[in-house]
Formats: sequence, C-alpha cells, structure tokens
Amino acid sequence: MTILYEVYNNLYVNMTNRCPCACTFCLRQTRDEMNHSGSLWLEREPSVEEVKEEFKKFDMTKYKELVFCGFGEPTERLDDMLQVAAFAKEQFHIKTRINTNGLGSLVNGRDIAPELEGKIDTVSISLNTPNAQRFLELTRSKFGEGSFQAMLDFAKEARKYVPHVVLTTVDTTLTKEEEQECQKICDDLGVTYRIRPWED
Repeated sequence: MTILYEVYNNLYVNMTNRCPCACTFCLRQTRDEMNHSGSLWLEREPSVEEVKEEFKKFDMTKYKELVFCGFGEPTERLDDMLQVAAFAKEQFHIKTRINTNGLGSLVNGRDIAPELEGKIDTVSISLNTPNAQRFLELTRSKFGEGSFQAMLDFAKEARKYVPHVVLTTVDTTLTKEEEQECQKICDDLGVTYRIRPWED
C-alpha cells in the first residue's frame, strides 16, 4: 500500500483514509492515485514504525517539504502524525506541512493548535468559500453547521504556534467578489490567502 508518494518537489504522507467530510469535489471520488503514486486507498492504517521505515526507500535530500495529505484527513491520526513529523524534522531537517480541512479540533475533541508547535511549519486549510452555509453544502461535514466557524477558529489559533498558516480556495470555483470576501477573512485572521489551480 502507498504510504509515501512524490508530488512535484515534495514527499506526501498517506496515513489514513478517515475524514469527517465528504466533499463534493474530493479527488478521491474520481481517482485512486495522485501523480502515479499507486493506490492511496489503504488496506489498513500503517503504524508509526511502518511509516518511519518507508523513508528508507526515498532520497530525502530531494524534497522541499514533507506534506501530511493523502486520501484522508491527517488530523484523524494527530498523535501519530506528530510523531512522524518530529522524527522527519530530527532525521532529515525537512519542512513539514499539513493539508487539512481545518476540523482537527472537532475530530479530536480539544484545541489541537498548541500541539503543532515545533513539529509543523505550515498549515494549509481548505477554506473553499466565504459562506458558512455553502461550506457545509460543499464539505458535507459530519459536524454540521458549526464546521465553518470551527475551521476559522482553528486557523486563528494555529497562527500562534505555526510559522505559516494558509487558507486556500480553488481557481475558477468562486466569483471575484467571493475571492475578495475570502481575502478579507484571511486578513482579519492574520493568515495568508492562496488561490490554488484546479486539478481534475
């Protein structure tokens, strides 16, 4: 099963297929892999030791970042993910990033932002839209209507502990007015706004 895979100049970590959302646009609905990775559907969740072993198959000097992002929400395995992040930083002196839906505090039942300090360099959160109701329609989060605010609260907390916090939307999915609203949300939170290219 595919635990680590390359995308551009980064190495991605696929540790879980669990997710509290069922996003209408999620790539895993239409494909099994990314960038010829091999199937990202896990037979079972790998142990921390198994993930560490996988690094031996890769030349870690090649990569700009280690990104926790596969066919699932990485904060579903928060403690294990942070163990792997700490190991990678110590062994390979590599920058670490989480690509997340921003609902990790709801997933874990506590404010997880302080636990990221010193282990995660960038948190990239899918904002998707400036509208709470539309956010729920798009993500179909199991946490319901409070999900949008919980995601924003997590972003605000994360910036206290993580050097780079980025909220993203996808190019072509929003109007220019909506993108301006997203920019204002990010400005108010003190985080970076990034419009990602569409991937089909």
